[in-house]
Amino acid sequence: MTELTKDRAEAIGGIFSHFDVQSAPVSFSENRTGHINSTFFVGTSDGGKYVLQQINTAVFKDPRGLMDNIFAVTGYLRGKIAESGGDPSRGTLRFIKCRPDRDGNADKFYTDPEGHAWRVYEFIDDVVSLQSASSPEVFADVGRAFGNFQMMLSGFDASTLCETIPNFHNTPSRYADFEAALAADTAGRASGIPLEIDFVKKRKDVCSFITDRIARGELPLRVTHNDTKLNNLLLDKKTLKPVCVIDLDTVMPGSVLFDFGDAIRFGASTAAEDETDLSKVGTDLRLFRAFTEGFCDGLGGSLTENELRCLPMGALVITLETGIRFLGDYLAGDVYFRISHPEHNLERARNQFAIVADMEKKMDLMNAAVDEIIRKKN
Repeated sequence: MTELTKDRAEAIGGIFSHFDVQSAPVSFSENRTGHINSTFFVGTSDGGKYVLQQINTAVFKDPRGLMDNIFAVTGYLRGKIAESGGDPSRGTLRFIKCRPDRDGNADKFYTDPEGHAWRVYEFIDDVVSLQSASSPEVFADVGRAFGNFQMMLSGFDASTLCETIPNFHNTPSRYADFEAALAADTAGRASGIPLEIDFVKKRKDVCSFITDRIARGELPLRVTHNDTKLNNLLLDKKTLKPVCVIDLDTVMPGSVLFDFGDAIRFGASTAAEDETDLSKVGTDLRLFRAFTEGFCDGLGGSLTENELRCLPMGALVITLETGIRFLGDYLAGDVYFRISHPEHNLERARNQFAIVADMEKKMDLMNAAVDEIIRKKN
């Protein structure tokens, strides 16, 4: 958390005043850890706590469609959580509309005079988010929560959702973007990273593993989160039990392999996403197994056998895709991901490629773990 200067606090308070919150804002701070959106915390005079975000419209080019998705999905989830006897105020995010106009109409986000899009949701107290799993048991619960999130949305009409980022997990498309960034070499960096470029090119055929199977009907489409990093799940501060899935910007139709793969590449890694000592970077098989069991439990045993058998390769493909995205952004001059220093995206790419290389060595063991889960299921 970073406290704001007086001028910045006044500016943030002015933006916050456009939302339908009755109490005055009195405290402000900023969270600078996110990759995409700018996030601020606002406290109000009645003790209320809110999250104010500036939506990155360079990434999310249709903020109206994005917010329509989020209001629809969170409204649906509140109903499902209430049906199951849960607490809707903690089980999903509650977004706040803008103050109504003279006709009583209230927008779902605010556009400031510079054209920036802003949104507000209620802060959920007494929770934490983790950058790494503290134990296999905790990671199994994380898997169960992400699986249950997908299960709760199984009855949601996916055709009503807009595609907030076209081709988000279309790995061949991501590879094509990388090739375009390499050819343009906007930042003049290509000559300095021949090993990383070669690593990607040698795995071009791997990129189509998921998309080919979707196209052939071997993998069904589901409503998926598409960004299931461990830190996108809030856990109870005392028990470390899952409370709420957050960061809903990329909830769209997709394959179960998207959600599984992203969770494994981040949560089962033996090191942080920007660890530069690659000898520390790999995949923890205990965490892989724990998450896989929990994830399948959360989905209520609804995965097909083909989906189950593709899970390990799904983790590898999504990890490779993420590394390709980091490397492509580095080549393009760091226009997508927020960075803290000039080599940050390159370091992230190398980190992801180290995980890919480790998964390639451990693929037989990952497949064996899934085989055992299938035997238990049958």
